[in-house]
Amino acid sequence: MTHFHSKRLPRPGGALAAVAGLVAALALGTIGEARAAEPGPAPTSAPASAPAASRWTDQPHGFASLAGGTTGGAGGKVVTVTDQAALAKYAAAQEPYVIRVAGAVAVEPFGSDIVVASNKTITGVGDTGEIVHGELHLNPGTHNVIIRNLTIRDSYVEGDWDGKTTDFDAIQMDTVDHVWIDHNRFTHMGDGLLDIRKDSQYITVSSNQFSNHNKAFGIGWTTNVQTQITIDHNWFTGTKQRNPSADNCAYAHLYNNYLSAQVSDGDPVWTYGNWSRGKTKMVIENSYYDGVQHPYQADVTAELVQRGSILRNTSGRTDTWGAAFDPREFYDYRLDPAAAVPALVKRFSGPQRRIGVTLDVPGAFPTVQAAVDAVPDGNDVPVTIAVAPGTYREKVFIPATKPNIVLRGTGHDRSDTVIVYDTPAAYGGSTGSATVRIAANDVTARDLTFSNDFDEAAVELNGEQALAMKTTGDRIVFENTAFLGNQDTLMTDSLKLDVLSRVYVRDSYIEGDVDFVYGRATTVIERSVIKALSRGSTSNNGYITAASTWTGNPYGFLITRSKILSDAPAGTFHLGRPWHPGGEPEAVAQVLIRDTELPAAIKSSPWTDMSGFSWKDARFTEYRNFGPGAEVTPDRPQMSDEDARTHTVAEYLKGNDNWAPYARH
Repeated sequence: MTHFHSKRLPRPGGALAAVAGLVAALALGTIGEARAAEPGPAPTSAPASAPAASRWTDQPHGFASLAGGTTGGAGGKVVTVTDQAALAKYAAAQEPYVIRVAGAVAVEPFGSDIVVASNKTITGVGDTGEIVHGELHLNPGTHNVIIRNLTIRDSYVEGDWDGKTTDFDAIQMDTVDHVWIDHNRFTHMGDGLLDIRKDSQYITVSSNQFSNHNKAFGIGWTTNVQTQITIDHNWFTGTKQRNPSADNCAYAHLYNNYLSAQVSDGDPVWTYGNWSRGKTKMVIENSYYDGVQHPYQADVTAELVQRGSILRNTSGRTDTWGAAFDPREFYDYRLDPAAAVPALVKRFSGPQRRIGVTLDVPGAFPTVQAAVDAVPDGNDVPVTIAVAPGTYREKVFIPATKPNIVLRGTGHDRSDTVIVYDTPAAYGGSTGSATVRIAANDVTARDLTFSNDFDEAAVELNGEQALAMKTTGDRIVFENTAFLGNQDTLMTDSLKLDVLSRVYVRDSYIEGDVDFVYGRATTVIERSVIKALSRGSTSNNGYITAASTWTGNPYGFLITRSKILSDAPAGTFHLGRPWHPGGEPEAVAQVLIRDTELPAAIKSSPWTDMSGFSWKDARFTEYRNFGPGAEVTPDRPQMSDEDARTHTVAEYLKGNDNWAPYARH
């Protein structure tokens, strides 16, 4: 089977829009904050070779990425929790878990610990996940933990500003290794917001918010000098001290942090920003201090190197001495200009709706189906299954209980990532033949190839239909995908005749020979390439469509702004025929092909009867097609201009919920 590589039709202005978007993203926040800044050391930026990592990457950076890295619960089951009992159960389990916290989990008794065992990812669902009145606690020996996208708040005991009577931290860990704390909000707790203690190693703390608190973030409490920690893009606001305090750290790398609106209570010593204590070696780069007393200071036994930061409305100590260390000897990283830090950190720190769970295949799950199985039933925030380049010979089923999945290939081309199997209908029926089945709603697939490579020419079977894809869910999107097969390549269906479902296919490639785009779902194929394969006949090589639209549904198949290709001889291919499954009279095909290039292989009478049902009783029309196969004849109904105005992509897809997936482009 021929496979065209990502043959998207050109989109006017697409390249210019992409460039403009990139420029805008890079320029974010640099102008206004730079104007407000007082003169200071010239900001520096990373060399051109430094990676420009996405702000939404699910891979840890800094020290947490070293010595084997930090993967959290990758490869374990994904669960969603909404109460303390479930959170405590899965967090303390011996096996790996990805734990999604949905909504606010109130912890009782007030200030109690939720113990987190090794090999766990705990992440908030969208920006809603909260732990209230409780602490996440990592006991000695715990390793490989990711805590992301949560708000942990409100275990403060009224009147105990110094936290002397309680130890109600947001997160506390003792003698642990490989921990990533990312995109959380910590506020108004009982003692410290974040305590990383007693020789913990390989830690990264990134893009968090620390607010409304006395002792924000402490590291150390040991005479050993072992901790290696990266602290970047955090926002400390309305805090008094420990922003952070780093005691006896082997290496503490702080960059692009924002300290603002420090608590001002007249304390001449214990109100401060960053403190390098004991024998800590600390490097501070391109941070921004606004309204801070003692922005950065160091004990005489410690070392502190500062470069590129901006100080505004500050007073007190700015100590620098010693050589500390060179972070780039350990890892690469991207430095943002110090002037851009306030805007960047305000926008991108703390919980984010766009941070979700990404399941990597085969990195965390050996097969695509294993990753699908890990998605929690009823999840209401998109879960991405990122499939690495390769050929996956397996059958995949996304059940109706697992909506909101994004299935995405990660190669440069859709042909880099292929899901393929070779079952014909003779061995399991039409549905059983499908390489991939999608029964869930709200599923998107992009940058992938779906194939059924059953060789119909090699064997003679009763039932040579061999589906690459079957859908029965609603609001299904395929972007930059390929569907490879012969008979019945792509079936877009619904649960039953009078149940409506919608499928949108864009910038994709579909090939086959007999009825290879078929079913009763309302289906739009836009800006795509369809190849009608020759079967070697000089008279009839096949049928592109076989719609079975319910008579009560005005919108069946729309193929628009696309291109149909064929290697079949001229005048040997049909545009379609009406499929009445089981002789169902209420299945009256509706197909419109408009603004599409047709090849010479298309017959001059392109619609034909099927199983005793006349094509003339179906709803077959064309509108403004062109190319050698588009000549209008008496057997080619043409849609009127007036009707064409109501047979658009928007009208086909909007339904009762105004679904508009095309609006993203």
